[in-house]
Amino acid sequence: MRTPVTPTRRRAPGARSVGLAVLGTLVASLLVGSPTSTPAHGAGSAAASGGRTVHLVTLAGPGTAGPATGRTPVTREALLATQDRTLAGLAEPLYRWTTALNGYAVPLTEAEADRLAARPEVVAVERDAVRPMASTRSVAGARGGRAEPSAPGSPSRAVRGGAGVVVGVVDSGVDPDSPVVDDSTELGREPAGFRGRCRPGPGWPDDACGEKLVASDWFVRGFGQDRLASSATLSGRDDVGHGTSVVSVAAGNGAVGVVARDRLGSYSGIAPQARVASYKACWSAPDPSQDGCATSDLVAAVDRATADGVDVLSVAVGGPARPDTLDRALVGAAEADVVVVAAAGNTGGEAYAGHASPGVLTVGAHTTPLRRARLDLPGGVSVTGAMASRRRLDGVRLVRGADAALPGAREDAALCTPGSLDAARVDGAAVVCTRGAVSRLEKSTAVDRAGGSAMVLVNQRGAALTLDLHRVPVLHLAADEGRRVERALAGRGPAPRVDLVPDGEGFRRLHPAAFSATGDPAGPVLAPSLLAPGVSVLGAVPPSPEGLAWRSFSGTSAAAASVAGAAARLRALRPGWAADRVRSALRTSALPLAGDPTLAQGSGRMRPALARDPGLVLELPVRDLRRYLDGDLAPSDVNTPSVVVRGGPASVVRRVRNVSESARYFSSRAEGFTDHRVVVRPAALRLGPGESGEFVVEVGPGAPGAGGRPDDGTVTWAGADGTRARIPVVVSR
Repeated sequence: MRTPVTPTRRRAPGARSVGLAVLGTLVASLLVGSPTSTPAHGAGSAAASGGRTVHLVTLAGPGTAGPATGRTPVTREALLATQDRTLAGLAEPLYRWTTALNGYAVPLTEAEADRLAARPEVVAVERDAVRPMASTRSVAGARGGRAEPSAPGSPSRAVRGGAGVVVGVVDSGVDPDSPVVDDSTELGREPAGFRGRCRPGPGWPDDACGEKLVASDWFVRGFGQDRLASSATLSGRDDVGHGTSVVSVAAGNGAVGVVARDRLGSYSGIAPQARVASYKACWSAPDPSQDGCATSDLVAAVDRATADGVDVLSVAVGGPARPDTLDRALVGAAEADVVVVAAAGNTGGEAYAGHASPGVLTVGAHTTPLRRARLDLPGGVSVTGAMASRRRLDGVRLVRGADAALPGAREDAALCTPGSLDAARVDGAAVVCTRGAVSRLEKSTAVDRAGGSAMVLVNQRGAALTLDLHRVPVLHLAADEGRRVERALAGRGPAPRVDLVPDGEGFRRLHPAAFSATGDPAGPVLAPSLLAPGVSVLGAVPPSPEGLAWRSFSGTSAAAASVAGAAARLRALRPGWAADRVRSALRTSALPLAGDPTLAQGSGRMRPALARDPGLVLELPVRDLRRYLDGDLAPSDVNTPSVVVRGGPASVVRRVRNVSESARYFSSRAEGFTDHRVVVRPAALRLGPGESGEFVVEVGPGAPGAGGRPDDGTVTWAGADGTRARIPVVVSR
């Protein structure tokens, strides 16, 4: 992560502390003007003046979204009164939160932070920090607009789903002019109980919201207005493009046209009938490497979304391996029956997955199938690679970039850097370009501006193939295929004529993306929860000066957007299901990726069609989320659709419920374990509709010679009608 989250201050041992044993400490948040917040005075920034820095302070007990403590309901007035006592003599807070969490953000000296952390009503004090959005650098390159509904083979993934559901997106805002959030007659029933509003600002008129985009707000006090790029707008308008991409994937309208030089068809989000509420908490800085989201702003956005009453919440940032203030806010949202979906993070092998919590769907990314294309060379030689375009080119000249260089630019032309190609030599040709130095989009733009008709992009060794959107058809080749092209061109005089032929969907084994954060082997909860497509995902962006309105982007944020959309579809299809059932169904219906460890994939690859009828679900009472936070419920006793066992023999109890409309017989099996004997008792259950039952997962001692190495596998409950509920089991050291 670009800016690590500072360790949290906690009370000294001996004082009972909410979340001390399990989740650490966190803070929930609300903004000025929110119906459940008190206005916070002062502009505020990530680094406050007078030797003070912004800290997040969490007080004991839940916010108003949480369960009642004893016989006294949790009220906003009581929470504010407690906050006032702890704020006496301190600076004015930036935010005060009372919905998903009881706490505030306030500038403090180190001495003041230490004194606050020692107070009995304070759970923890954490320094604010800026974290990056969980996506890799994107490649933009297509125009968009309203299209005729769906041509065969278009990228449209769904045409209906999500009616009556509001998806909240905490990100960099949204482009209100994008066709993915246009009002539509296809939205279906209106959401019930949603209380959000549309906050105006520069570039965001009063009528920017409507039937599809139902709310927008923005939160900048933690990041600081003085740190913004000159192009940033103090409104909900997306300055970065990330938020618009996430919105389009999760809940973008259907039948939206995607156009590069050739038409790519029509587009739909996962839940095109869902409404969207956008909460901008991620900002652009003068130096793009400093773009990001302050934790205090993120918590404020989560608290506001919870107060507004969203049904699904997507948060496209990762976090530390041990839960922090943002994670406590996410748990507070889950207590309000919100399906909370968060990106695991793009830290790869550098840090473990964030948001490891029983109430959060933490999403990692897996690779996606490639759309193949073939380059037919003279002499019957063909090479195969990846290409997004469906356009076939016959008899086109093939030239190497180095052979079409302007004077003195041969090395740059080999890389197809802007301004290095001779238009007279490139005109009408397909140009072979080596990867490196500049982005893939810059290379294809250079070819296009020189009059080229296509690009053949050759990888350096070890680089992955991607499907990007370009201004010309681009065939992306692996390094060894690129060498075959070089051999075919060696010694030839005039540029040979070749055919570029789209060849359908190619198969490659799906596996966790290299950048996707894996789970902590010493963690109490399995994270990531599951995987979704996160490589070369098509998403909308605010139009560039050239009118480009789509991009291919990668990251766990793209994967989380897909899961948020799937959750919205499931909530619309099963309106009586609480958030815990939705979380369980999406996880138990996932398919494990063969050959990849459970800590890298959680339950496996999401399969939303099977989540509609999972057979069995594992329900998690809201009160148990709070008991877990308080350290009053052991991780192994939380009824999650996964099992984590530390060390040697153990017995873990889980409770399942039959959510089908008829009595069913379910049988179990345990498989995939190499060093431990795992048994399920009872081996079978017969449950009537709505009936629940318990089973025990018994993990035996490690096999001789195993040396305490970790082990994993799956417990599967198979219904007589073909349903499968898979529960991953990890035996860690």
